[in-house]
Amino acid sequence: MYSYLKGSITEIRSNYITLEVHDIGFHVLTPNPYLFTVGKETILYVYQKVTDDEINLFGFSSSEEKELFLKLISVNGIGPKSANAILAAGSVESIVTAIESGNAKYLQKFPGIGPKASQQIILDLHGKIDISSVSLNSSALSEVDDALQALGYNGKEIKKILPKLDSNKTTNELIKDALRMMLK
Repeated sequence: MYSYLKGSITEIRSNYITLEVHDIGFHVLTPNPYLFTVGKETILYVYQKVTDDEINLFGFSSSEEKELFLKLISVNGIGPKSANAILAAGSVESIVTAIESGNAKYLQKFPGIGPKASQQIILDLHGKIDISSVSLNSSALSEVDDALQALGYNGKEIKKILPKLDSNKTTNELIKDALRMMLK
């Protein structure tokens, strides 16, 4: 099993890239191939799926993205191609937040994920994804964390509500939402 490949991107297509590593071109299926640049050296975190009739290599730009992919394919009824489609349409942070907050409607917006599949993802993965390992890129969420700590809330309480917040909102809205959740 491979952990990652380091090489140069030589080709970008709609659902895969070609990564050249020591004169060997690897055909790698990626959620968002257009995030990569031809000619740029990169590290690609990979997962190899071997079946009776094919071998596929799935590649990810971060180890967090790969870990979420592995969690998703562990769910009954979610295969590598479905998990790849989920990651293509949403960020790691928003997907983890939806799972932890039980937001089935958000998960249903992904291709091939209906009500049953979204509930199964939540049932199987809720509480099993280490939020601290997922780097929440939103500076707004970081500011919410700081504000709540300044108000005297402890880290354990804060970690319970951060995944439930919508990182697309403004910092002020997030702080208000967080305080409402804390007071419940």
